[in-house]
Amino acid sequence: MKTRLAIMFGGKSDEYSVSLHSAAAIIRNVPEELFDVTLVGITKEGKWFLYEGNVDKIDDDTWNKEKMNPVLLNMGNDFKGLIKLNEDDGTFAKIEIDCVFPVLHGKNGEDGTIQGLCQMAGIPFVGCGMTSSAVGMDKEFTHAVCEYAGIKTAPFIAAVNNSGLNIKKLYDKASEKLTLPLFIKPANNGSSLGTSKIRNYDEFEKGIMEAFQYDSKVVIEKAIEGFEIGCAVVGNDELIIGEVDEIDTKNDFFDYIEKYSQQNSKIFCPARISDDLKKEAKQIAEKTYKALGCKGMARVDMFLSPENEIYLNEINTIPGLTDVSRYPTMLKNVGIEYRDLIVKLVELAMENTDN
Repeated sequence: MKTRLAIMFGGKSDEYSVSLHSAAAIIRNVPEELFDVTLVGITKEGKWFLYEGNVDKIDDDTWNKEKMNPVLLNMGNDFKGLIKLNEDDGTFAKIEIDCVFPVLHGKNGEDGTIQGLCQMAGIPFVGCGMTSSAVGMDKEFTHAVCEYAGIKTAPFIAAVNNSGLNIKKLYDKASEKLTLPLFIKPANNGSSLGTSKIRNYDEFEKGIMEAFQYDSKVVIEKAIEGFEIGCAVVGNDELIIGEVDEIDTKNDFFDYIEKYSQQNSKIFCPARISDDLKKEAKQIAEKTYKALGCKGMARVDMFLSPENEIYLNEINTIPGLTDVSRYPTMLKNVGIEYRDLIVKLVELAMENTDN
């Protein structure tokens, strides 16, 4: 019997377009002999629709031009799944679902919100649970939990946008405590959107205002010299650790544009570092995954300093999932092909009784 899988894409998020590409790749690679797939498209405004059109229209963001019926998760005990609202005649239909695959990057998808809804509906879902998703999304909370667990992170302070915020005083505090250069990041956002490298007060003021466009809280970090490495983790209790990769960029950092164009950057997998450093990075990735209580999947991003010290950067609980994204590539390097990864993630969701 096929598993009835609902794939959710889009979302009310700054990373909406990234989600479309990830979802399109998954849909094209889902083994039809194993899964009966239902597609749920979520618009930028947060409206949910049952999408029955061509996958290419997801990739080029024309899917929402189709005539579609709204859907919602059933919260009752009568069945597990979706309720389709037939707007033409005012009736509704039940769509039973065994598992949800939320391919929703960023806010309102990667931050525990969708996970909480699925948990309330009693439907297993791919990826981390509500709490680990929420903590992993918030860079301040990630810092706090991981530092408590003994994982080395960049020194940081956090600030909230309110009427009492004095940007000059904040700059003085940050530059004294952390020293320049700094990074300013929205506390709850991904794909480096709203992130800036800071060398002076003018850049600080501009960076703070830009970051506050994405979130009401920012994290200000000491810049770690060196380059970024990453590691994929998949599993619930028994974990599979992917290969370590390396980002070589000519820019100040691997920003949003570079992540999806790579005009001045190149990703090496495996990373061009020693076996001992790879082993240490994998251990840190596993320790971070466990410290945050992750399930299913996550990509752990780190910095490697010129002194060969590894610092945690952040964790992505719904990493990019196109067939050429970093996460699947890391796992392909340890023998897990893309189609097999999709099957594995759904299997992990179905066995995870906490969901």
